[in-house]
Amino acid sequence: MPKMNERERLADLEARERKLAQEVLDARRALRGRYASMIEDVPVEQLSERAFRDILGHAIRIGGDRAMEALRAIDATEPGNKPTVKPTQRVVPAASTAEPRAAGQGQPG
Repeated sequence: MPKMNERERLADLEARERKLAQEVLDARRALRGRYASMIEDVPVEQLSERAFRDILGHAIRIGGDRAMEALRAIDATEPGNKPTVKPTQRVVPAASTAEPRAAGQGQPG
């Protein structure tokens, strides 16, 4: 195959870029569609559209875990309420991902 000149290479890269952008858009739409289908079973009609948007916006902005912690804290402060779900347990990665060495093995010298 003959070597592409710079113009052909640029055109090829731009075509790949458009294809990837379309794949990202398709994946985003599919994920949002899946989340939208979950909402069908939630009684959102109890909220105004603005409140619904604000709640989701804040939850997305601060992150799901922090939003859930805040909601659980509110639930816990109300008298007579028992937490319905245990707090989310977080997995803390090890300080080092290096494997421990056996006594004297793997050391230079």
